[in-house]
Amino acid sequence: MVAKIPVSRSIVVPSTPSAIVGVCGQVIASLEANHFGEDDVFAVHLALEEAFINAVRHGNKGEPGRAVKIDYSVGPDQIEVSMTDEGDGFDPDVIPDPRYGDNLFKPAGRGLLLIRSYMNVVEYNKQGNSIRMVRLKEQRKSSKTTAKLGT
Repeated sequence: MVAKIPVSRSIVVPSTPSAIVGVCGQVIASLEANHFGEDDVFAVHLALEEAFINAVRHGNKGEPGRAVKIDYSVGPDQIEVSMTDEGDGFDPDVIPDPRYGDNLFKPAGRGLLLIRSYMNVVEYNKQGNSIRMVRLKEQRKSSKTTAKLGT
């Protein structure tokens, strides 16, 4: 059996959309080293990208001179990610639900919904410029075949 490798890192990257690529690569490698399945990897990758794009566009207002701090910890059963931008913050409770009314037809505004859908825990700091996300490893279904009784 391959040993699981817990990882904990803190990274500061420039506030440019392409900066998340390297971070995602590191996080995915850590997930794979800890035997997370494809569904977990997809979910975390999507949540990371959505949170990062929100930090760059909305938090840091697209200013490349600003930075985004990403702290992550991957263990055998969960991943925790915190992401903090240098913006003024926001109130996540006032963001409209993209599933209703005119929001349904808008081409943007689904990031928070996706993050909440794919992560088990989503929390914001009081200022609203930092998000904490946790994904618990999905338990894989056993591949063992069950014998029929009473044939």
